[in-house]
Amino acid sequence: MSVYQINKGVSKPIVFKGLKAQYIAYLAIGLVVLLISFAILYICGLSLWAILPLIVGLGSALFFTVFRLSHRFGEHGLSKHFARKQLPDYIKCNSRQVFINLKK
Repeated sequence: MSVYQINKGVSKPIVFKGLKAQYIAYLAIGLVVLLISFAILYICGLSLWAILPLIVGLGSALFFTVFRLSHRFGEHGLSKHFARKQLPDYIKCNSRQVFINLKK
């Protein structure tokens, strides 16, 4: 007799250390950009003592920002927030003909 376990997390969002869904990707992309910028600045000849505080500061800001966005907006809230900002405040219509012709 075989015993199969049921995966109960099929429709749940991906969560890693408190980050939800797309915020994991935002953090990963930000860290890759910081790594590449560190390498470019180091190759250009800047002092390690000048680069390190800059990268650590930007990395800390990245972590705090991504975690704050994740907790504030949740899984789909950030895309809903940006979609809501693209809606017009009002629609101006100078004529009633548009609404009268809807019945035809």
